Amino acid sequence: MNKRPLLLFFILIFVFSTVSAQIGGNYAYSFLEKPVSARVAALGTNFTSIDDSDINLGFVNPSLINNNMHNAMSLAYVNFFSDINYGFAQYGRSIENVGNFVGTLQYYNYGTFDYADEGGTQSGTFGAQDFAFNLGWGRQLDSNFSIGATAKLIYSYYESYNSFGIAVDVAGSYKSNSGWMMSLIASNAGMQLSTYVSGERDPLPFNMQFAIAKRLEHVPFMFMVVYDHIEKWDLTYEDPDNPSGSVDPITGEVTPQSGFTKFGDQLLRHFIVGGEIYIGKNLVLRGSYNYRRRAELKVEDKLGMVGFSWGIGVRISKFKINYSRSTYHLVGSPNYLSLTFDLDSFKK
Repeated sequence: MNKRPLLLFFILIFVFSTVSAQIGGNYAYSFLEKPVSARVAALGTNFTSIDDSDINLGFVNPSLINNNMHNAMSLAYVNFFSDINYGFAQYGRSIENVGNFVGTLQYYNYGTFDYADEGGTQSGTFGAQDFAFNLGWGRQLDSNFSIGATAKLIYSYYESYNSFGIAVDVAGSYKSNSGWMMSLIASNAGMQLSTYVSGERDPLPFNMQFAIAKRLEHVPFMFMVVYDHIEKWDLTYEDPDNPSGSVDPITGEVTPQSGFTKFGDQLLRHFIVGGEIYIGKNLVLRGSYNYRRRAELKVEDKLGMVGFSWGIGVRISKFKINYSRSTYHLVGSPNYLSLTFDLDSFKK
């Protein structure tokens, strides 16, 4: 095996791990963090290490891009909250002696807004949208190791404010002889080329993630665990209206978490667990639990299913259709829909 690409990968991971990023919306292009594929959304995350030549997974983990994605296409649509809609279109291509590629065009439409003065007098409307063109590349180094990278060209505009930016993802995967799959990624390392406001440059939503997955041998089940934000330990967000500590019923004062309780809470905010159940060859059921999402968005007196996601995948003729819902809050759950097909399957 040629070790130079693998050495370069670890050097890039080390360099990107020194990038300082903030959590909780203090950055530009936060749409890059949102899952788009219905399959990935059902697993409660935006990163996975499942290796089954699904072009949707090559979008979130470029080290999974391979020649089986040649001439594959995928379309995705997400009906998010309010009037927000987004999705992508993907196409895979393998070029001999060059590599395996996946091109993706992302779009986010936040709806139409009214211009109004302090007295409520309206004077027209304006829009807000985000776009990103991604070109992913993957290479199989040997039967166990693969690497990949995705370059992103980003454009964003809100009313009269707009911004251009660039970013890159770098990923590596290892598949053991016993079927364990492990992946590491440094995503959204980049910068704004032009800013919304002159002189105010914002960081990008950089993230380092590790994922492990395994399909069981004698049971039609695959499980996956993701460790999110390796580069930052404390992901705690304190909502003053929904504190994480206990509340004294008499004084109403909050007792902050401490000791093992605090450590356990901070540790669990990094983990996302999910799985797939295979029912025959044409039906898949999916589900997951995201502790951090539940901790941040739950309402104490009515927890509901916040933090849980579920989905279903069916194969009908030449098409793979995936649908999922993720419960972010009691106010509703976004709907994810993806359609995947192979253009070569239409040839006689």
